[in-house]
Amino acid sequence: MQSRLIFAHAFSPLQAGTGQGVGTIDLPIAREKATGLPILPGSSLKGVLRDACENKEIREKVFGPEPDAASEFAGSAAFSDLRLLLLPVRSVIGTFAWVTSPFILMRFLRDIDIVRVSDAPSKVPNPNMKECFVSDSDCVICENNQVLLEDLELQSKGDSSAREWGEWIGKQLFPSDGNWQEMLPQRLCIVNDTVLSFLLDTATEVFARIRLDDDTKTVKTQGLWYEEALPAESILSGIVAATHVKATPEEVFEVLGKIVSKPLQLGGKSTVGRGVCRITLSGGIDHAN
Repeated sequence: MQSRLIFAHAFSPLQAGTGQGVGTIDLPIAREKATGLPILPGSSLKGVLRDACENKEIREKVFGPEPDAASEFAGSAAFSDLRLLLLPVRSVIGTFAWVTSPFILMRFLRDIDIVRVSDAPSKVPNPNMKECFVSDSDCVICENNQVLLEDLELQSKGDSSAREWGEWIGKQLFPSDGNWQEMLPQRLCIVNDTVLSFLLDTATEVFARIRLDDDTKTVKTQGLWYEEALPAESILSGIVAATHVKATPEEVFEVLGKIVSKPLQLGGKSTVGRGVCRITLSGGIDHAN
C-alpha cells in the first residue's frame, strides 16, 4: 500500500452538508460528532474524483465498478474524510488569519506519520486561552503584540515552530507558487483548543436563502432557510491510500494527479458557486506491506 496526504483549498464557501438540521441553521455543515470539527466525507471526495475521470476502464480500476457490479472487486484508491486544518478568520489587522490549534496539529502529525514524511515539524506549541502563537518573523496579523480575531483579543507571541509549520504547510499546498508559500506563515495563528471551538461556532458562514413565488415574486410560505458553509480559503487535509487491486499504486496516483490538476467542485450548492476547490496531493509515500 502507498499513501499520500491530500489537501483541499476552498476558493469559494464550501457546503459539505448533512441534510436537514435541528437548530436555527436548516442546512448545517458536516462535523465530527466528538470534536465538532468540520469535515468533507471521504465518500463525497471520492465521488467527485470518480466523476471527473472520463475513461470508464480507468475509472473502474481506480475507483471501483458501478453500484450494480460493486461486489465484483474493490477500487484501488481509498480516501479518508478531509478534516479542517486551517480556518480562515476575519482579522482586524491584515484582513484574515489562518487559524489552527494544538489538537488539530497533533492529528495532522498522526497523518504525516502514516504517510512517512520525514521533513515535517514535530513540535506543536500549546498557547493558553489568552494568547496565540504566530510566526516570529513577517507576521501580518499582529500589531503591538496583539491579534484581533472576530471579537477576540489575543496576546501574540512570536514562535519559531509556528513559522516552521506555516512554511511547511505552505510548501505542501502551493508547491509551485512562491507568493502563497510566503503568505501562509505570515497569517498562521495557533490558538488554544477552546478558542478554536468557539471560532468553529462563530466564524463559519451562514447564508439566508429564499424561494420566490413565480407569479407574485414574493417569498413563498416557509420559503426562507439558512445554510452554513466553511469560508473561502478554508484548508482541509486527509489521506489517500492506494492498494494494488486492478491498478497499481503508481497508476492510481498518476490518474489522481491528472484529475486534480484543475479546480473541482466539492460539496453541495454548485449552481450558486459553492465548493470550488483546488486539490493537492503531497507528502511521502508509504511502501508498507
